Amino acid sequence: MNDGTLGDSGVDETRVQSIEGPELREAVTLDEREEVGDGDDELRKLLVPDVSTLPITPPSSVEFNFDVYFAPDFIKPGHDQYVYRHPNGLCVIGLAPTHLAFKGEGGITAVDFNVGKFDRSQKKVTGKRKRNAQHFESNTALCKVSTNKDSYIVRCCVKGSLLEVNDKLIKQPALLNSSADREGYIAIIMPKAQDWVKIKGSLLSLEEYKRLREPNRTTETI
Repeated sequence: MNDGTLGDSGVDETRVQSIEGPELREAVTLDEREEVGDGDDELRKLLVPDVSTLPITPPSSVEFNFDVYFAPDFIKPGHDQYVYRHPNGLCVIGLAPTHLAFKGEGGITAVDFNVGKFDRSQKKVTGKRKRNAQHFESNTALCKVSTNKDSYIVRCCVKGSLLEVNDKLIKQPALLNSSADREGYIAIIMPKAQDWVKIKGSLLSLEEYKRLREPNRTTETI
């Protein structure tokens, strides 16, 4: 005997509910899974980019954290230097890989900051206001680097306050041969905003520098 309640259509509503209840819950659960799946796909696209859109060569830490500029033939032919500018305005100065000093056998063997009227490595800057900072012109000498046969003057490239020189180079000049763009940097200078605008126009971007010094090289996407 059927105790179910018949609806207006003559259908047993209790039977319908007993059947549709689990099926409906399963359908809702399936929809939720599909929504979660869609969310997973979006997250996966963010975490795992399309390989076809990636550059041939990934950017280095320097390229990622700094705007990279170059001063080729600065004052003299072959005296190529780099200027890495941080978003806070600080400029890291160093020798570009095409500098003449790297072309000699044995590379750079000595670094001397005792140029000009005083030893750059002895002048220490202190406090937030950078007391004792010396204000230099773009052509002011920072140091002298020597090879087995020659010596070269390294200059500021930008007008500004000298905040620091890399005095590690005095005892470890080989850092210039192995990592001139990182541990082997020469100095850190803070230019005024208006001075940076003026000097920036005379510098080359990374791609411009590559085209100048490696004209036969296929330009890669950085």
